[in-house]
Amino acid sequence: MATDELSSKLSRRLQIEEGEHDPVALDGAHENGAHEKAATSSADSELGAKLQRRGELNEGVGEHHQPSMKVFNPYTEFKEFSRKQIKDMEKMFKQYDIEKDNYIDLMELKLMMEKLEAPQTHLGLKNMIKEVDEDFDGKLCFREFLLIFRKAAAGELAEDSGLHALARLSEIDVSTEGVKGAKSFFEAKVQAINDSNRFEAEIRQEQEDKKRQAEEKKKKQAAFKELKSAFK
Repeated sequence: MATDELSSKLSRRLQIEEGEHDPVALDGAHENGAHEKAATSSADSELGAKLQRRGELNEGVGEHHQPSMKVFNPYTEFKEFSRKQIKDMEKMFKQYDIEKDNYIDLMELKLMMEKLEAPQTHLGLKNMIKEVDEDFDGKLCFREFLLIFRKAAAGELAEDSGLHALARLSEIDVSTEGVKGAKSFFEAKVQAINDSNRFEAEIRQEQEDKKRQAEEKKKKQAAFKELKSAFK
């Protein structure tokens, strides 16, 4: 039996050497080779694509694509509110952002409404977030928080809604109308100029306040030094 098997193998080898039959690889080796060949082909293709892309960029054919990084500026986007109003809203937002992650989630909103003495049901809280949740992440960023007061100022909130209660009880006056409330194009232009002047005046006032505070601090430090030297 062993002799017949050995004889069959030798005969097979001779046939292969004489070209009568092609060598047959073992299944495992064949599969491994196929995988290696596919992986090498894929890597070569990816490298080729990268080199081609780099060549196009060097020749000015292609363009670099940078992700859009839009910076949110509340003072330019929410022009209907004064700087003081926005700062008050920001202060309130940060007060209830317990986790300091720049968001107010469901539990933090629950705490806020309880502090304002207008507690809401779980469904009510979810509906409050849903009404201004533009990115559908189930929580409020500062921009979405400002949208509450924009809607309140525009009269777009139902009087029995949780958001209306939040805006009403927050002690932030948002009754002023912006450019959108003007009756005509001319009035809108005048309103826009007034808003711009108001914005600049508020900045100047802030700068003057900071300057005055710095001067007062210097005077206190000088008085403290004189008092200290008198005891030496």
